Amino acid sequence: MFQTDRILGFMPVDWRLELTRYPWVRALLKSRWMPFVPIVVNLFIFTVILMAGYYGGTSPGNYNFGIMIVWIVWWVVLMMVLVPGGSRAWCIGCPLPVLGEWMQRLTLVGVRHNKKGNFYLGLKKRWPKSLSNMWIMNFLFLATTFTTGFITTRPIATFIMLGAIIALAIVLSMVYHKRAFCLYVCPVSGFQGLYSNFAITEVRVKDPSICKGHKNKGCVVGNEQGYGCPWMLLPYTFKRNTYCGMCFECFKTCEYDNMAFNLRPPGTDLLVDDNRRLDESWKAFIMLGISIFFFLVMQGPWGLLKDWANAETWGGYVSFIGLHSLFNLAVIPAVFLGFVWWSRRMADAREVSLKKAYINFSYTLVPLGLVAWIAFSFGILLPNSSYVLHILSDPFAWGWDLFGTAHFPWTPFWTGAMPWIQAACLLVGLLLCLDFAYKLARQTYCGGAPAGQEVVPVEALAARTVLTPEQGEQRVQRGFIPIALFLTLSTAALLWLFIG
Repeated sequence: MFQTDRILGFMPVDWRLELTRYPWVRALLKSRWMPFVPIVVNLFIFTVILMAGYYGGTSPGNYNFGIMIVWIVWWVVLMMVLVPGGSRAWCIGCPLPVLGEWMQRLTLVGVRHNKKGNFYLGLKKRWPKSLSNMWIMNFLFLATTFTTGFITTRPIATFIMLGAIIALAIVLSMVYHKRAFCLYVCPVSGFQGLYSNFAITEVRVKDPSICKGHKNKGCVVGNEQGYGCPWMLLPYTFKRNTYCGMCFECFKTCEYDNMAFNLRPPGTDLLVDDNRRLDESWKAFIMLGISIFFFLVMQGPWGLLKDWANAETWGGYVSFIGLHSLFNLAVIPAVFLGFVWWSRRMADAREVSLKKAYINFSYTLVPLGLVAWIAFSFGILLPNSSYVLHILSDPFAWGWDLFGTAHFPWTPFWTGAMPWIQAACLLVGLLLCLDFAYKLARQTYCGGAPAGQEVVPVEALAARTVLTPEQGEQRVQRGFIPIALFLTLSTAALLWLFIG
C-alpha cells in the first residue's frame, strides 16, 4: 500500500547529501561573519520597515513599505521558500532578538571567552522548566492574529507590533540565559520549529561515536572559536529540527569538525518519535485554523467577518476573537480527536493510549498546514506583488521616486492560473499527508515494524502482544482509514475555500 521506508514511494527516508562536504560551504558556516552579515542586512531592512510604519502611518496598506515587505514579501518567502527549503533559515538572519544578544555578549562579531567559558552580560537566569515548551508561543501567535485587520492595513499597527517584540526580546535577554526568547516566546519561532520538521535540510552530527568519546564539548560550553549552543541544546543529540535555530555556532566550536549540514527528503523528522508533545500538536491545530481565518478575512467573500476583524464595532471585534479562538483551540482539536478515537477503535489497539495516538497523528497536519499556507500565499503574492515596485521607490510615502517605479500601475500576475496553482499545492500536500499518515499508523499501532516481521506494538511489550505480519498490516490499514478520511475532507474544504 504505502512504503514505510520511502517518501511517496521513491525517496528513501534515510537518504542524505552532506552539503558541508564542499569546502566553501563548510568555510562559510564556520566563519564568524556568518550569520553576522545577513543579520546586518535584515537589521537595515527592518529599520526602514519601522520608520515606514511610524512616518508613513497614514499611507494605505498596499502603498506602505512596512506592510508590503512584512506581510507580503517576508511572509510569502518564509512560507514558500525558507521554511520548507531551509528549516529555520529565517532565524539565521532574524534581526528581532539580535540587539538583546549583542548586549548579552558585548560584542558584534567576535567571541568573549575566558577560563570560565563564554562571557555573558545580564542576570543569566534559567528559563522555568514548566514553561519550556510551545504553549506561550502558541497563545502569543494566536493573539497576534487577532490584529489581522490592523497589522495588514494600518502601518502604525505593524510598527507597534514589531517594536514590542524587539523590546521584549531585549528585556528577556538581560534576564534569561542565551536565546530563551527565541526558544520559548517568539511568536514566529513556534510555527517555524514545527514546520521545519518537514524541511529538506538539517543540522546533524556526522559521527556520533566521536562525540561519545569527547569530554570537552565545545558545542555545548563554547570556546575561543564560538559560543555554546545559543538555543541551549546538545547538538550531538539532534534528532529533529524543531528547536535548532540554525545559528551554526556548533560548526564553529566543534573541535573535531563533526557537524554536517545535510540535504534530505521532505518530512523525515515527522517520523522521529522523540519528545513529541501536546504543545506541538496544538501548534499544528492553530496553524491550520489560522490559515483558514486569514483567507476568510483577507480573501474571502464574507464582508461581515472582515468588518469584525477590522473592529468596525467593538461587539463585532469581540465576536471575531471569540469565534477565532474557539475554532483554533477547541473545534479543530475536538474534531481531530474524534477521528483519532475512531482510528484507534478500528485498529483494535486498546493497548495504545489515546493520547499517544492523538499526538502521533497530529504530525500529519504539518504538511497539510504548510501547503495551506503556501496556497494562501499565492493568493496574496500574485495579485499584490506589483505594489512592491511602488514602495521601493517611495518607502515612507513622502512622494519620492528613487528608482523610477513609484507610478508603476497595479498589475496582477497570473491570477487566472492562481486557482490551478493553489489546487495543485493542496493535492500534492494531500498525497504527502496520506503517505505520512500511513507511516505514523504503522509506528503508532505496530511499533514501525516493516511487513514480513513479527509486529510488537511498542506500548504492549509488557503484555507480550505479538501479531503476525498479516494481522499487523490489517491493523495499520484499518487505523489509517479514519485519519485518511479526516485529511481528505480537510483538503476538500480548503479546495472549496480557495477555488470555490
